Amino acid sequence: MPSDTQLIFADHVGRFYARQYGFPPMAGRLLGYLFVCDPPQQTIDELGEALLASRSAITGAVKLLEGYRMARRTRVAGERVDRVSLDPASQQPQNFDSALHREHAALFREGLALLADAPPERRAPLEEMVALADFLSERLPALLDEWHTHRDELRDRHTKKLDREEEVHHD
Repeated sequence: MPSDTQLIFADHVGRFYARQYGFPPMAGRLLGYLFVCDPPQQTIDELGEALLASRSAITGAVKLLEGYRMARRTRVAGERVDRVSLDPASQQPQNFDSALHREHAALFREGLALLADAPPERRAPLEEMVALADFLSERLPALLDEWHTHRDELRDRHTKKLDREEEVHHD
């Protein structure tokens, strides 16, 4: 059974994802709960019981999160139920692909071509979007490299900490 603090966290995540990304609240709550539940793999029924939601609400939320590669279903050989967990891909940076931002810039340039004879104030929003997309396509590869270096350092520190703790337990 989840603790009150786990459910409060799940509600906070649900509200954030609803406000920022337009997710249905249940999908955000499910995502938040998957980050803190124990065990980290849960059946649809277990998730419904924990989040006080219907099976259909949980199934719909799982489908949405699967579409965003935030959750995944797995099935252990011999079991008749799927287990839902966070998708490991969800912890990878999203939207850091320069090609996506170059495509945005090209799309906004297409709009600018439609406004070729328009006054500057009419063109300004699209010009700004082109500039932003160009900026992101140029800067994101370096930022992603920086993140990977930082993440690798964090993982190394975590591994070293676990190794030290294991040494203490063996002594």
